Amino acid sequence: MIDLGSNSFRLVVFMAGDGWWKRTDEIYEPVRIGQGLASTGRLGREPIERALATLDVFDHFCQASRLAPGAVDAVATSAIRDARNADSFLARARQRVTLPIRVLSREAEARYGYLAAVNSTTLSDGCVLDLGGGSMQLVRVRDRLARESGSWRVGTVRMSEQFLPANGPAKRRQIEQLRDHVAAELARAPWLADRRHAAEVRDRAGEPAAGDRSRSAAPAARRLVGIGGTVRNLAAAAQRAAGLPSSGVQGMVITRPALDELVRRLAALPAAQRSSVPGIKPARADLILAGAVVLQGAMRAGGFECLETTEAGMREGVFFERLLAGRDPPLFADVRHASVLNLARRYDVDAAHTDHVAALALGMFDELARLGLHGGDSNERELLWAACMLHDIGMSVDYDDHHKHSRYLILNGGLPGFAPVEVAIVAQAARYHRKGMPEPGPLAPLFGPRDAERLDRCAVLLRLAEDLERSRDQLVRGTRFALMNGSRAASAAEARRGGEDGGEPDSSRGEVVLQLIADGESAVPRWAASRERELFGRAFHRGLSVAA
Repeated sequence: MIDLGSNSFRLVVFMAGDGWWKRTDEIYEPVRIGQGLASTGRLGREPIERALATLDVFDHFCQASRLAPGAVDAVATSAIRDARNADSFLARARQRVTLPIRVLSREAEARYGYLAAVNSTTLSDGCVLDLGGGSMQLVRVRDRLARESGSWRVGTVRMSEQFLPANGPAKRRQIEQLRDHVAAELARAPWLADRRHAAEVRDRAGEPAAGDRSRSAAPAARRLVGIGGTVRNLAAAAQRAAGLPSSGVQGMVITRPALDELVRRLAALPAAQRSSVPGIKPARADLILAGAVVLQGAMRAGGFECLETTEAGMREGVFFERLLAGRDPPLFADVRHASVLNLARRYDVDAAHTDHVAALALGMFDELARLGLHGGDSNERELLWAACMLHDIGMSVDYDDHHKHSRYLILNGGLPGFAPVEVAIVAQAARYHRKGMPEPGPLAPLFGPRDAERLDRCAVLLRLAEDLERSRDQLVRGTRFALMNGSRAASAAEARRGGEDGGEPDSSRGEVVLQLIADGESAVPRWAASRERELFGRAFHRGLSVAA
């Protein structure tokens, strides 16, 4: 897929197989085809020459990679679409290269952004924002479907040239003029103003936000998901400013106060020095301030308190249209489920083994919840399932330390639809599926007050399931638990009361007895499971024994 954007041209290669897909290559060039367009309405001579030279490189790459013309999507966005001399440029480009360039309408550009965002997050109700060099698209989403959309010529290149100085720091008056311009443009979207009004009414009434049942860190019914290089770069800067660990910005949430602080810091610096702000890329230093101010305007216009980032972009939207052809619209049924299976299948895991480990772990999770040893949270259950499905992907690197390799691949391979702390829990549970006492480690800044407890429970149940499936033969078909108080089994209500005060394992509270349902001699799984007493005690505040 080739994206001929106003700021940069980007060639991205995707590969897909049986139930999986991945990005395998990418070439990026900051062409700035839209440079000068705001003042002249035409593509300039130098930007055109840069664009043609870049397209020539892309064309040779596609031919060398033996990509058939039908396998390449080359799409042009707002700068080329809006330029008075667009036809002349496209004619020269098509004479020079074999790429099948098509110019996207505003509606098509917004649609691809929508497909990228909804297929890479759990957004159900809210808005998608796509900020490029020439324009910004907003799409209103309800029940995961696009309802209204709009496109505004407030892209980073246009706004930088129109309102901000080329070199020195930006004055307050210049920033305010840019904000006023964005506000005036977005006033043409009544549905956006309706959202802000609804948010203000809820705030005055003290009511919680309603609607979206997202499992993201962003507030539910006021979710704004942003795509594009400017959004990703600002998310990286906000991440650094907050002292958070980074393996990318997927799921990173930028709050309005954090964005306001970034605008203040960036405006005080000359354009050439804005890359001194940690996280800001030098290639975007001259445009990043305008982008941040435009995002401020969009958040204020819609009453959004934060902006959720996805690493997917329009290029993924175009790809998803191909990958999910036949679905209307082309959406994954469950983004979280699809992202876990995609990552697992990319590394050719032993599906029979991981599926059985997951079945055993989830069965134990459910039974311990019925006994009252934990709350049975459905979100935690899903994190346990994800860790089970992914715990062995590190085997693709090497058996030795494969638990550590799995952690790295989970953190860096991406789990769209999961919040950063959820990815951290899944990765750390996989890291400790063999030995050791789980800890957040360098991911601790992501963890909330109860997240370490969630990690302990996920890790020990994954480890127990792995122990019971140690020989990879599905010998152990299932498990049963009994909670013993002295010589009798405790009821679920008694168990629940006993666990309310937490703390270390206490034999006076009773012991959990694990019974194996097996199709043969189970000496090996009994021996393996019996080694997990210490971690089980830390996770569930009960002793553990394995029945003979």
